[in-house]
Amino acid sequence: QVQLVESGGGLVQAGGSLRLSCAASGFSFAFARINWHRQAPGKQREWVATIDRHGSTDYTGSLKGRFTISRDNGKNTVYLQMNSLKPEDTAVYFCRAFIGSQDRWGQGTQVTVSS
Repeated sequence: QVQLVESGGGLVQAGGSLRLSCAASGFSFAFARINWHRQAPGKQREWVATIDRHGSTDYTGSLKGRFTISRDNGKNTVYLQMNSLKPEDTAVYFCRAFIGSQDRWGQGTQVTVSS
């Protein structure tokens, strides 16, 4: 059974950092493309970053330079390092795995940045 479990969220002051984790199981993780998305209160869910099976990465333009996505295939885990956090980064952060023609979402982890 495919499972994605996010962790690492919490409350942080503006300018601080957090590292989110997405632990995966139930599929061939090393071959999957993994995204991070986020959804702020009252807003649509938006794409944040992607890492493919080769480790190539891509980011939404406004977050490039502050956020870094990485993966550890030995631990079946994808990370999102978030630096210089701003109050507008407050959202629920989700990971999403593309497995063949299907995709799966985790349950999300809350990130709150105080000013």
